Amino acid sequence: MLLEVRNVRKQYRRFDLDCSLQVQEGRIVGLIGKNGAGKSTTFKAILNLVIPDSGEIRIFGTDSRELDSELRQRIGVVLADSTFSNIMTVKQIADVMGRLYAKFDAEDFFRKCDRFQIPLRQKTKEFSTGMLARLKLLIAMSYQADLLILDEPAAGLDVLAREEIMDLLREYMMEEHRSILISSHISSDLEKLCDEIYMIDQGRIILHEETDRILSDYGILKLDEAQFSGIEKQYLLRKQKEAYGVRCLTDARQFYLENYPGVLMEKGSIDDVISMMIQGERL
Repeated sequence: MLLEVRNVRKQYRRFDLDCSLQVQEGRIVGLIGKNGAGKSTTFKAILNLVIPDSGEIRIFGTDSRELDSELRQRIGVVLADSTFSNIMTVKQIADVMGRLYAKFDAEDFFRKCDRFQIPLRQKTKEFSTGMLARLKLLIAMSYQADLLILDEPAAGLDVLAREEIMDLLREYMMEEHRSILISSHISSDLEKLCDEIYMIDQGRIILHEETDRILSDYGILKLDEAQFSGIEKQYLLRKQKEAYGVRCLTDARQFYLENYPGVLMEKGSIDDVISMMIQGERL
């Protein structure tokens, strides 16, 4: 297990985090939820940027508070609100990285900068939002880290720029022993990238599921009151009142397709699942 978060709690005046999750070797794990749900707090707890009130965090089998320099060099990090000094050039940043990380690969880093049209001698304060996002990710990937921890790495980017970020992550995962924990409130990005999804709301994990299972087995039933009254409810996760009757989330789409062929069923996207899990009522 590359990363394990066990019952980690952090209480603020208006927010309480209580989170558990795991990242296994060779997996891309997504943490999704709306802004303010607890994604960034979880990441900062993992990185010891905030100190949890209780719980345990282990990275590479070691307590996160006891990681030595060698283990820390196996972690690549992108945080939404952090970057290098904006008066530095990419060449200067590379010089710093070469001193900090034994496995920093300057040749590969410069090659990727050229590929994504990132100028080496221009100060980063002159970069666009997309250029900065690509640069931050290239830096995190430049020293052969085994675990990437990425908090909203594509925030604020257009569709094409976000797809470039996703392509970089797919290339990174060509090495089998690597893993990624990535957060986003743009679920469509993670739908195409992640092996599994954790959904967080108000500091709590409300769903953990394989991405493929969400896409294949989850669905939205649209029922009038009579249909809802007569339908088997064992496999319904949430319900929501609508003008026509009731909208229901299920993780057993095939069961209802086979047993209730007259019912209107929509395939559930991750956005649908998020909406229903957060706004829907438990049965």
